[in-house]
Amino acid sequence: MSSSFERGLKILAEITASGETTVDAVSLKLGIPSSSAYRYFKVLREQEFVSEEDGRYRPGRALLHMSGQHLAQSHLAEVGNAVLRSIVEKVGETAVMIVRIGDHAMCLRRAEPDKSLKYTFAINELLPLHAGAGQRMILAWAPPEVVRQVLAGPMTRFTPNTLGPEQILSSIPQIRSSGVVLSRGELDEGSVSVAIPVFSRGEVVCSLNVAGPEGRCGSKLWIASTLKVMRDAAADLTDLLQASTPNKSTRETLDDYSSIA
Repeated sequence: MSSSFERGLKILAEITASGETTVDAVSLKLGIPSSSAYRYFKVLREQEFVSEEDGRYRPGRALLHMSGQHLAQSHLAEVGNAVLRSIVEKVGETAVMIVRIGDHAMCLRRAEPDKSLKYTFAINELLPLHAGAGQRMILAWAPPEVVRQVLAGPMTRFTPNTLGPEQILSSIPQIRSSGVVLSRGELDEGSVSVAIPVFSRGEVVCSLNVAGPEGRCGSKLWIASTLKVMRDAAADLTDLLQASTPNKSTRETLDDYSSIA
């Protein structure tokens, strides 16, 4: 195997693991001269293995297709509306499907109740990974490099209930163990939201999030009944994804976050 080929593979692996990076960051981590790294990235971008915006690189169409992420997200987008509508019909509050795009979350699909007071996001809206139930669920299952980047970056305090870096880091093991995130006014004051992960072949591909006002959604009974509906929906999504995506994931989720602190 040639040295050039090895470097190209290492760069692809780093982009896949981090979700979003820069040429300088990869150059430093892999010990590749910046001038050489730029040439690799130029070729990878031309072949659509990476995409670039404002100097930050993310997995491109070709890499997403190879890893199965493109297929999974495409299928989620196709079946998402029906799944979310079924949740709304049963719980009467806004349901959204959240995915990760680099170091941000994104609302992939949304369904809303016919109520005047409701909490919602715009489809394709980029959201912070550190605030909100669905976003923090995605962050808890992100690669350590992404968690480190989010916690080290600017973290807007949206409300007095928005968590800080140490609180978020310490909450990750519990989130991954319980499979639930409950948020009370982290992003919007007076709101309650609950989220669970959706797995496909060992990876979390999205989170399901239901949100509403504290007055309607603050009780333990509402939370428990909503979680049951969401878990049934997540199981259906997992079955659909595993029947329509490749048999093997190209990325193993790492469990050790001790190096982030």
